[in-house]
Amino acid sequence: MPPLMTVTGSTLVIAPAPHHHHRRPRAQGPYARLFSHPGTRAFTAGNLLARLPMGMFGISAVMMIAGQRGSYALAGAVTATGMAATALVAPWTARLVDRYGQARVAVPATLIAVLGSVALVASVRAHAPAWTLFASYAATATTPNIGGMSRARWTHLLRGSPAAHHTAMSFEQAADELCYMLGPVVAAFLCSAAFPEAGTLTAAALLLAGMLLFTSQRSTQPPASPPRAGRSPLRTLMPVLALFAPLGLLFGSMEVTSIAHLDARGLGGATGLVLALQAAGSCAAGLLYGTLRPRSLRTCLITLTAALTLPWAAAATGSLPLLAAALLLAGMATAPTMVTAMSRVHALAPEGRLNESMTLAVTAILTGIALGAAAAGTLVDHLGPTTPYALPAAAAALALLICQTVRLSGTTQVP
Repeated sequence: MPPLMTVTGSTLVIAPAPHHHHRRPRAQGPYARLFSHPGTRAFTAGNLLARLPMGMFGISAVMMIAGQRGSYALAGAVTATGMAATALVAPWTARLVDRYGQARVAVPATLIAVLGSVALVASVRAHAPAWTLFASYAATATTPNIGGMSRARWTHLLRGSPAAHHTAMSFEQAADELCYMLGPVVAAFLCSAAFPEAGTLTAAALLLAGMLLFTSQRSTQPPASPPRAGRSPLRTLMPVLALFAPLGLLFGSMEVTSIAHLDARGLGGATGLVLALQAAGSCAAGLLYGTLRPRSLRTCLITLTAALTLPWAAAATGSLPLLAAALLLAGMATAPTMVTAMSRVHALAPEGRLNESMTLAVTAILTGIALGAAAAGTLVDHLGPTTPYALPAAAAALALLICQTVRLSGTTQVP
């Protein structure tokens, strides 16, 4: 309230304002403080738009190719080839991003990937030879690691604030889980409700729009790092990359085993919901973990290993509610582990090679996912659809063993 003015004779007197008890401003939560930094909301909006298609491309391609060619084997081979190409190309793309800056590299790399998606749709529509499908989908391997670029921005902005950096990394992990959960649902809906190519075309449009919005936010972009002599990230990160492979194996084997188990029980229609529940648990746990003090990697892995014995036990009972609850709890244990493991990548990455380092971690996870999916499929064929639930628990135990052997445990944050 402004001070009151009164006139005494010919003198203007400013009387003091009546005293009021002022409320203390409410303390901001960690996420409110995170997004109070200038430019963070805009680049996060672009990041989420461009990240959603990461969960859409694979299932869209499978539904489109299988629907038109009548072969799931061909569809699976095309998407597997794309994943292999990504494992080879992504680290090189990330190295260029570190060297020349996000905007200069990510936009042309995204354009190549979008053209690859459009070429795939055209090849399917035109009944072109099978090799054109492989070539088109392989071109999408130039898609930049948007999650890595976003994490690099947070690291640049929050240098010197370990607690805020932990919150940002937890948010990014939750965003990964959200897009993993929503992407396949959106893609399956578009391909079945609209037309078979709708999923791929929508994903390509979202990727391009999101990447243009993200890269237009130049104020938050980390500076480019010219090449310098030093150790390769691959050599520096080898111990932690050895940890990401079994974590990927865990994800790949869990998904295939859950699909096979529910299908064998005649509950195939519930598969999407049950897998979404697992991702939702991880997303919620990731956001919660961002408000808590970070735990050691060893503690996270012990918790994860214990949690992953639950789906195995629940599947043996044949109860769908029990299995769903067990997968929810297992999902809740994965996010803190991934956040903490990725913080080790940040701590060990050579200066100026952060995006490349994170992309190598993602490549290790993708390799593990592919191996886990193949191993789980083989076990399902030979041992039935319940016993393979032991594979994710074994993968978590292996990750814990690696952590203990190479002494990776810790909560190291960016200095």
